[in-house]
Amino acid sequence: MVSFLEPSTTDRHSLLEDAQGIVVGTLLMALSVQFLQGGGLITGQIAGLSLTIAYAGGFAFGLVFFLLNLPFYAVALLRMGWAFTLKTFAAVGLMTAWTFFLPQVMQFADLHVGAAAILAGVTSGAGLIVLFRHGATLGGVGIVAVWLQDTRGIKAGWVQLGFDLCVFGLAWSLFDGRMVVYSLIGAAVTNVMVATNHRRDRYIAR
Repeated sequence: MVSFLEPSTTDRHSLLEDAQGIVVGTLLMALSVQFLQGGGLITGQIAGLSLTIAYAGGFAFGLVFFLLNLPFYAVALLRMGWAFTLKTFAAVGLMTAWTFFLPQVMQFADLHVGAAAILAGVTSGAGLIVLFRHGATLGGVGIVAVWLQDTRGIKAGWVQLGFDLCVFGLAWSLFDGRMVVYSLIGAAVTNVMVATNHRRDRYIAR
């Protein structure tokens, strides 16, 4: 008997389908970063927390980001398996490549901060949904969020939004308040999209 909560073998994505999903998902996420940078905004998740800690303590962002991600990769390997972990590594690497490439071919000369927040939120939300549906994340809290949704039924979007609220709460004392508010709006758009569209009872495959 086939469960409606788990995909049958024939419903699972092929390697080619997963590859195109990871390419599209990471491209959308990199585009989201372009919108954030164009509007002078910050992001949530581990990247946002790393930026806040690096700014407050005078540390290198890359080092903080790497160290904070290590426990989450351990969770991915132990709880989600090798396939999920390897796809996530691939997604992080491809996302990094896109963020170097896109600024060479597109720039925003005049972008309203409100538009930047909404567009960043929409593209990020769409990108995460694509990655989640192909069994990958961009590391960090996304790993725990997917695991909790798969095992406890707690929606990934709400997990991420809760974490983002904590990150922006810390950022409030370090960055311009207006920028933090708009950044939070973008994060809220992203996580509401994930919470309402990435549902275990409708669609999930690895």
